[in-house]
Amino acid sequence: MAFKISGTENTGLFLAAGNNADEAAGVLLGCPLDDTGSFRTGSRFAPGSVRMVSPALEEYSLYSKKDLRDLSFFDAGDLKLAPGDTGTSLGAIAGAVSSLLEKEKKPFLIGGEHTITFGAVQGCLKKYPELTVLCFDAHADMRSSYGGAPYSHASVAYYLRQLAGVHLYQFGIRSADKEEIKDLPEGSAFFFSLKKPLMELLPSLRDRSLYISLDIDIVDPAFAPGVTAPEPGGISSGELLEIFPLLEGLKENIIAFDLVEICPPYDPSQITALLGAKIIREALLTFL
Repeated sequence: MAFKISGTENTGLFLAAGNNADEAAGVLLGCPLDDTGSFRTGSRFAPGSVRMVSPALEEYSLYSKKDLRDLSFFDAGDLKLAPGDTGTSLGAIAGAVSSLLEKEKKPFLIGGEHTITFGAVQGCLKKYPELTVLCFDAHADMRSSYGGAPYSHASVAYYLRQLAGVHLYQFGIRSADKEEIKDLPEGSAFFFSLKKPLMELLPSLRDRSLYISLDIDIVDPAFAPGVTAPEPGGISSGELLEIFPLLEGLKENIIAFDLVEICPPYDPSQITALLGAKIIREALLTFL
């Protein structure tokens, strides 16, 4: 039977995506969850926006010296999610990720709000009961609830830490409530810096199954203005792209990747979407 993810719609193809889903080693999947945005909404449009601008890039990367046209990956379109029913949507994301992993295909997810990571990690745990999550994000996201919603973009780290078998490391935090800081286990969260603590942690990750979550707001809004929760004082887009060569030696350990929180209504010049497309390109070239 041909490979298929149920409940998806095709909103266009990412740069150089192949047309043979059965033979693909990696699968790009949009997860347009947009239920709990507390400052800006519109992240549900991100998967389509990232795909639309991707042809502006070269298939070849000067960072990795590799070419997307040499990879086997498939763009499955977007999951059809029920607006306002976050629990059902997270279940659909978990099911899709679990299905991909069972078929030996590596998921590359485009959000949507950061809450998608909670569903995706739950899907990964069905096959990998011990999982280390590397989260790159400007915000601590350690609130048990936000605005009355128990599962939200501001709570994703809190709930990931409640999952049995999950070990979470957070990088680049530059915004948090003082109560959130109290709940961060020592040695698992790194403030402001990204590259240095990641390099120091890498040797301890070589025998672990890894999930990588990248919230675009880790980048300073001068370089990525179209995000749901902009936070001044971040790293440059160039600094962010430097992490991919660091992670290349762990490609066999990395089981899934997500990019979240691009907000196209606040990205009229498509600067952020283009950075998102470049991140997806580098992730595909590095992790497949």
